[in-house]
Amino acid sequence: MAKKSTTTKNTELDAKEFFEAVDLIEKERGIPQNYMYDKIGQALVSAYKRDHEGTGENVVVECDREACQVRMYIKKEVVEEVTNPATEISLEQAREKLPGEDVQLGEGIRFELKPRNFGRIAAQTARQVIIQGMREAERNMVFDEFSSKVHEIFTGTVTRIIPRTGAVTMRISSGGETTEAYLTPAEQVKGEEIHEGDHLRVYLVEVRNTSRGAQVMISRTHPGLVKRLFEMEVPEIYDGTVEIKSVAREAGSRTKLAVWSSDENVDPIGACVGAKGQRVNSIVDELNGEKIDVIKYSEDPVEYVAAALSPASVVSVTPNEENKTCRVIVPDDQLSLAIGKEGQNARLAARLTGWKIDIKPVSAADEPDEEYEADEEEPVGEETAESVPEEDETPETDPEDDGSGEEEEAAPEEEPEAATEE
Repeated sequence: MAKKSTTTKNTELDAKEFFEAVDLIEKERGIPQNYMYDKIGQALVSAYKRDHEGTGENVVVECDREACQVRMYIKKEVVEEVTNPATEISLEQAREKLPGEDVQLGEGIRFELKPRNFGRIAAQTARQVIIQGMREAERNMVFDEFSSKVHEIFTGTVTRIIPRTGAVTMRISSGGETTEAYLTPAEQVKGEEIHEGDHLRVYLVEVRNTSRGAQVMISRTHPGLVKRLFEMEVPEIYDGTVEIKSVAREAGSRTKLAVWSSDENVDPIGACVGAKGQRVNSIVDELNGEKIDVIKYSEDPVEYVAAALSPASVVSVTPNEENKTCRVIVPDDQLSLAIGKEGQNARLAARLTGWKIDIKPVSAADEPDEEYEADEEEPVGEETAESVPEEDETPETDPEDDGSGEEEEAAPEEEPEAATEE
């Protein structure tokens, strides 16, 4: 008669496989082993406490990598009469568990826990915690990586367009980390067509830490996008020889850029434009034909405002330092050019300089009571400088935004040399 097999299934946690799995996770995902050990230890302790009421902070888990062992210990106080079995033990029981040791009342002794089926519970818990820990660690790594890259440019791939709202989801990468980024309708250039699979350069506006992980908000309309493109294209800006002082932008239509050079031998405008306009044209192509005016920055408001109204010629600029306004006189045939279509040129000049600008033709220079406002709905005098925002100033955006809010209508791409006065 055949002998009955006495082999029993080993329910103990296979520590060797456990340590190999954690090591593999560190190599493939970059998640530190100590992080995983802490998470697993906390989960095992919680699992034990669920089945043993009254247990305090006297249970610990130790992971010995060299010996490939995972052990749980409990510490109890030796007392004459046990009132809480979870934290106390009698002198007689203590001596039975630790034979040969001189155990005395009042001592705290520690002994290993090996409850029935703990191996199975530990294995299941370890598996669950490894999966959860990986997800949590990856979310934290993504948040840390992209938080350090706010106000930088990324090239992303369009993965999804939400038909109902028009919001776009893009895949961007940095430092080995990849995540989904959200381009809301408000941050898209009006009239720009975007399709799934397109590769676009975007400006990282903000990274939010949510319960579902890092939420990365990007923009195609932010003035910082133009600034970063010039930094990438113009070596003199990258090395600090040429500095971008201010940017005013109406995305998709026109941008004005004020630059200054710390080296008298370097022409800041020439450096940005490049030979035969090569540098600025590459940025214009990247922005799908958006016009860019590069002007020279000056501490003198007369020179600065006159340059900001380019391409129009200016006869005179009379500044008022007290309320930061200035009166600009232009030739009669340059009035339409100075104001621009729908007041765009004057509006951008006001944003760029931070000065309220009143424009008059030479023929009306002696009529102080009739001031021309470049845009009746949005007076130039109420505009403030739109320099590139400070690093901690980021607009609030929401991936759920349906973009239904009205946006200012952009001016036509071509500006007539002598448009009729609005």
